[in-house]
Amino acid sequence: MANNPISPHLQVYRPQLTSVLSISHRISGVFLTVGTVMILYWLVAASLGPAAYTEAKRCIGALPTQIVLFGWTFAFFYHLCNGIRHLLWDSGRGFELEAAYKSGYAAIGGAVALTLLTWLCVLTQGGGA
Repeated sequence: MANNPISPHLQVYRPQLTSVLSISHRISGVFLTVGTVMILYWLVAASLGPAAYTEAKRCIGALPTQIVLFGWTFAFFYHLCNGIRHLLWDSGRGFELEAAYKSGYAAIGGAVALTLLTWLCVLTQGGGA
């Protein structure tokens, strides 16, 4: 049994953009659950009346919560942009290494741009902390 070859695993390979994006796509999907629970709390509080909504607004307006929501926003847009990238792959396009790298950088850039644009709108409308 000791002579059997061991299957290659993460420790054997150097991280590459494609593998890092694949892993982070899965992680962002899990992280979306955290922010979704926070948004659900806000919606339920809004339905329970002014006192509950005021308390929810106070909690959501706190700096630690705002940081989590900022991360959630990035995870949302990253998961969206990378999901579009995967849809292109499903159509049989973009498998070449150069195209895979370009679309990976585009997914990251798109997520950053959309996150910043969203928070710029939130903060200029007085919805931030």
